Amino acid sequence: MKNKGTGFFLTLLLVLVTACSNDQGETVEGTEPVVAVPIVTSIGGSLNDNANAVIATADGGYAVLGHTQSADGDVTDKTDTSFDYWLLKYTAEGTLQWSKRYGGSGDDRGNDIVETTDGGYAILGYSTSADGDASQNAGAQDYWIVKVSAVGELQWERSYGFSGRDEALSLIQTSDQGFLVVGELDVTASQGEGITLQRQRHAGGNYWALKLDSSGMLEWSNFFGGTFTDSAFEVVATNDDGYLIIGSSDSNDVDISDNKGSYDFWVVKIAAEGSLLWQKSYGGSEIDQARAAVATGNGNYLIVGDTRSSDQDISLNNGGADVWLLNIDNEGNILWERTFGGSAFDVGRDICPSQDGGYYITGSSRSLDGAITTNKGKNDVWLLKIDESGTLEQQWTFGGSEIDFGHSVTQLQNGIVVVVGESASTDGDLTENKGFTDMIKIELR
Repeated sequence: MKNKGTGFFLTLLLVLVTACSNDQGETVEGTEPVVAVPIVTSIGGSLNDNANAVIATADGGYAVLGHTQSADGDVTDKTDTSFDYWLLKYTAEGTLQWSKRYGGSGDDRGNDIVETTDGGYAILGYSTSADGDASQNAGAQDYWIVKVSAVGELQWERSYGFSGRDEALSLIQTSDQGFLVVGELDVTASQGEGITLQRQRHAGGNYWALKLDSSGMLEWSNFFGGTFTDSAFEVVATNDDGYLIIGSSDSNDVDISDNKGSYDFWVVKIAAEGSLLWQKSYGGSEIDQARAAVATGNGNYLIVGDTRSSDQDISLNNGGADVWLLNIDNEGNILWERTFGGSAFDVGRDICPSQDGGYYITGSSRSLDGAITTNKGKNDVWLLKIDESGTLEQQWTFGGSEIDFGHSVTQLQNGIVVVVGESASTDGDLTENKGFTDMIKIELR
């Protein structure tokens, strides 16, 4: 996936300014090293630019989605400083083919992208605009889904929301060529749609799932959660035509019966028509937040996020926050779990399969101990390679003396691993910073 993450900096973009790092990655003892040459690129203009999602495309290349506030530098089709979705398409060798932005005069930020079966793209996030490319807005933030062609031409767009802050964070294309979209519903502003007697004390959001047809028209809507804050960051199709929705929750009522303490990983299994089949909480007594998930191909699922706990479902905490990886079966039973990190704050934001049967995880690290032997300053982009059983094989850090964050990772057909996120650094692996925050793009060849 991508940065399924509310509250982390800004968005995305691409154009070339590359800096090569000598860091070949730290290999865990007993594993064979992956020889990789990283190419680190800053992309953006004089304001805030951030990448939240990267996907491998059918032509062997990749596409990046995020948002831009800039109207200069690498952003060539923008005249104001409002935030817009920013979509960039690259070849397999990292050459920019085209970049497009979509939005209006308000705040429009892209969070997720899928390549559709017709060769185009569906891009998703939130919008506060009711002009430009956005035809309507119900108030504050709305879910905003945009369908574009293979060369980025806008084909249709749809907004869904109420008067509050409703943010869409993940989508998949469904087997009927429609879409399943999830994010967070602002319950108290939903005009009764998300409010029941039990939810009157609600202080945050609920998981909100929308099933759309192939043209983006609503087929059904359902919400899940309790009376506190429930935020959905990822949706995954299951092999029985249902869906898993993954996120975090600090509720312990209504739909949630087994909160472990503070925020938990919260997983909801729903049927094809949106009915709740089961729900489970995972974590310990502290804050545990799930951000991304992937089906493993054998009916099981890997969920990644971060944990501050050291009890209950978490067998080890190295200090501060660790990346927490959870393997569950189709009924939500824990098969195994792993933590990765050092004594500071280390978090996971995305996971993708690798060609050798393992997985790549990206996020950020502030540590300089444990498995992490290099920290360039503050938060670094952190990339981990694990095998199919969750054993750490190799890890890399990228960044400079300021905050650098990895939001999304994918592996291309040619084996290149691409990580995207955001950076405020001007040193270390970065040769320049074009504004407040730039998109950071890392190709590991």
